[in-house]
Formats: sequence, structure tokens, C-alpha cells
Amino acid sequence: MKFHLATAPGMNLFTGYGDGFVAVNGVRHESSLVVLPERIIDPWDAATFDALATAHFEFLSGLGVEVVLLGTGARLRFPPVSLQRIVLQSGTGLETMDAMAACRTYNILATEGRKVAAAILIG
Repeated sequence: MKFHLATAPGMNLFTGYGDGFVAVNGVRHESSLVVLPERIIDPWDAATFDALATAHFEFLSGLGVEVVLLGTGARLRFPPVSLQRIVLQSGTGLETMDAMAACRTYNILATEGRKVAAAILIG
């Protein structure tokens, strides 16, 4: 599926997604990644939902954003509270949703000028 959003020059936005990939600014990504308005971390070493560990959430808590959107793949899955707490205790919001919802929500928040990151699990 492709998104039809007004472009925001110099800002990373999701432009499509499908089974096993997301597209950012028209570039296809087939591994888990973290997208911020000004940079992309690809690959993100959290390859799958089951591989999520303390280090991944510590990394997310250090991004300096208001909120992290965790896209858990094709379906919504919630990580253990102990992992979520790592991000929340840093003062950063954490919202968990399926990857497609995370992409759409990220685009809205980023174009509003919010400090947001989308951590998208592809595998």
C-alpha cells in the first residue's frame, strides 16, 4: 500500500508498506529499522518481536524523542511490561501497535513537528 501525503522536504516519512517491507521516502526497507524525522537507523538489531530484549528498549529510551511508536509487525503484540518500563522511566512515551498503524501514526506526528521515532519490526 502506498501513502499519499504532502511531502515534507528533508523529513523522513513512510511512503508505503506491505508484507515484509516498509518504504521511507520511496526507498524500500526489508529489515527492522528505527525512523526519526532526521535520520534512519537501518538495520535495527531487533530482528523479530521474540528477539526484543532490554538493550533494544534502552536504545529506544536514549533517542531523545517525546514518543516511540513500536510497530510489532503484521499483528499487534505487547512486549513484557518490564521492557516497556525501560522507555517509560526515561520520560519517553511508548505506544505499541501493528507496523502499519505505527507507520501511519508516525507520519501524522512527524508532520505536526513532534519529536517521534518509529521502531518497526519487519520480521
